[in-house]
Amino acid sequence: MTIRSFQGKTPVLGSNVFIDDSAVVLGDVVMGADCSVWPCTVIRGDVHEIRIGERTNIQDGSVLHNTHISAHNPQGFPLHIGNDVTVGHNVTLHGCTIHDCVLIGMGAIVMDGAVIESEVLLAAGAMVTPGSHLESGFLYMGSPARQARPLTEEERKFFLYSSNIYVNLKDKHLEEI
Repeated sequence: MTIRSFQGKTPVLGSNVFIDDSAVVLGDVVMGADCSVWPCTVIRGDVHEIRIGERTNIQDGSVLHNTHISAHNPQGFPLHIGNDVTVGHNVTLHGCTIHDCVLIGMGAIVMDGAVIESEVLLAAGAMVTPGSHLESGFLYMGSPARQARPLTEEERKFFLYSSNIYVNLKDKHLEEI
């Protein structure tokens, strides 16, 4: 794995974090306990902060970045991800806020200033446009992402099931290292 400091900021990792050898994590990044970062993922906190909660998994080929502070955007857009979030393969998260218990489908894109509340299922390939707000308890799909329907009780249970599966999988990987 590549853990790299940038301009005096070094990533801070919680206990029992797994980062694949091919992943890159750099700069102002704080990651909670039991997170996992899978092959070919980039988490780049070089222009603003990235905060990732506990038991969150960032799957293969995902890119996590943010937007710098400027005269045009005085606060910039940090990237904040909550607890028990599953980020599918090839997802781009850029300067957005993802609350707890969210599943982001493969190939989805979430842009600057977007907020995804807790218990949201974002379908594969969906595009969440800048400044969007996705309300808790719904499936969102499409480009741009639109509310499709309320979540079922089974889908709501899947958030913790998914995060727990990845906690167990990363533990197996850590045992082999």
